[in-house]
Amino acid sequence: MYLVAIAWIYVVLMMAVAEAVSPQGSLLGAFFTLLLYGALPLSIVVYILATPSRRRALRAAEAAADAAARSQAPDGGRHAAGDAVAAERKEG
Repeated sequence: MYLVAIAWIYVVLMMAVAEAVSPQGSLLGAFFTLLLYGALPLSIVVYILATPSRRRALRAAEAAADAAARSQAPDGGRHAAGDAVAAERKEG
């Protein structure tokens, strides 16, 4: 995915350079070529194509949080409570 994005940025950069050095071109035209043909569409495509990996990362984070919450629960470790401390009694 990133190889295609890098290639597309290269092509758009070359288009912008050609626009800037052309006798009929301008730097403003090169800027808008770079922005409207390169950065804007590429950011949308990369965002859409990265959605599955973001979902996987979110699910993994939720699973890790659930596992941490279960291990912090009193019976989360599925072991006996160990030595229980008796309440302090006053004699007399």
